[in-house]
Parts: sequence; C-alpha cells; structure tokens
Amino acid sequence: MDGTVWVIVGAVVMAGLAVVAAVMFVRVLRARRLLVDAGIPLHDKALFWAALVYTVSPVDLIPDPVYLDDIGILMLALRSLHAAAAAARPSKDPGVDVRTRV
Repeated sequence: MDGTVWVIVGAVVMAGLAVVAAVMFVRVLRARRLLVDAGIPLHDKALFWAALVYTVSPVDLIPDPVYLDDIGILMLALRSLHAAAAAARPSKDPGVDVRTRV
C-alpha cells in the first residue's frame, strides 16, 4: 500500500471520529433541560458545562484530529447527568412498572 491509501484511511477515520463527537455534543446539548431540575446535584451540572467548554476549547489532552478525548468527556457528562436525574426522580410506586401502569 502506498502513501495515498494511508492518507485516505486516516481521513476516513478522522471523519468518523468527528461525526461521533458531533453526535455526542448534540446529545449533551439536548440533555441541558435536566439542568433546571432542582434535584440534580451541582457537581453534575458543572460537569455538563465543563464538558461543553472542553469540547470547544483548543486545549486538548490528545491533539484535535483525534476526537477520542472529546468523545470520552461528553460520554462521561451524559452518563453523569442522566444518572443524577434518575436518582433524583424515583418512581412514586415502588414495584410498579411504569410501562404497564394505565
């Protein structure tokens, strides 16, 4: 394989990582409505904003053509925010499945 093939493979991989990072960024932005929920701790809300700032900042742990660190930070923010929201809103009737309730 010559150098042109490696350049094309590298470009495809970087484009794929950029798409995944963009999708994660949009998912974090959609989760921002959870920030107004009073039951979510402040550190989870701060993690949300820190993930957004880190994603758009020019300073990265791994250079920007590789978006693995940005994706990881966004995934951590999403998981933390959704876990805090789930813990803040326990079901009203324990033992009753919400999907089967009429």
